[in-house]
Amino acid sequence: MTKKEIALDITGILEDLYAVVPIPLDHKDPYTLLIAVLLSAQCTDKRVNLVTPALFAAADTPQEMIKLDPDDIRAIIRPCGLSPRKSKAIHQLSHILLDEHEGIVPQSFESLEALPGVGHKTASVVMSQAFGVPAFPVDTHIHRLAYRWKLSTGKNVDKTEKDLKKLFPEEIWNKLHLQIIFFGREYCPARGHDPASCPICSKYGRATLFKK
Repeated sequence: MTKKEIALDITGILEDLYAVVPIPLDHKDPYTLLIAVLLSAQCTDKRVNLVTPALFAAADTPQEMIKLDPDDIRAIIRPCGLSPRKSKAIHQLSHILLDEHEGIVPQSFESLEALPGVGHKTASVVMSQAFGVPAFPVDTHIHRLAYRWKLSTGKNVDKTEKDLKKLFPEEIWNKLHLQIIFFGREYCPARGHDPASCPICSKYGRATLFKK
């Protein structure tokens, strides 16, 4: 089988298991999603969802967020880790949204990635989940699984993103990246993984030879 054929079968497996996939981070609009995704760096979605209710109760718009002192933001988001850097980024990007974007989260990769604390992965999540623009956010979980399934070389997340975009049709990217994340958590964890019991690794794990 070719990689394209393997990708097609994997798509079917994921669709059978996760026909409906919720967005993991709790939010109510593009701004709160942007903040939640920023907080999720090196932090679990579960922990972010425990922290954001208190943060958004204090400020859930750029207008309200800039009224908070960065130290106040830091105190609230401390459980998410990297709180000094993240609190500074949240405060700064809120100012920029007001000064340069009329308080509205911009709908372009270039503008999003220009914001403090917002890299390509964060911008991709916002573009796909908030605005429905085709994107394939690659986090450490997707990066690991793409390598484990031999869909990518695993050199870096940028290469993995390019490889996956070539293998899967654009119209399913937004849903597929979430399906892979949910699958990884349930069936294909980083530690304690049993390939024989994994619906995908048991068929297409690294022992499988692919036709180039």
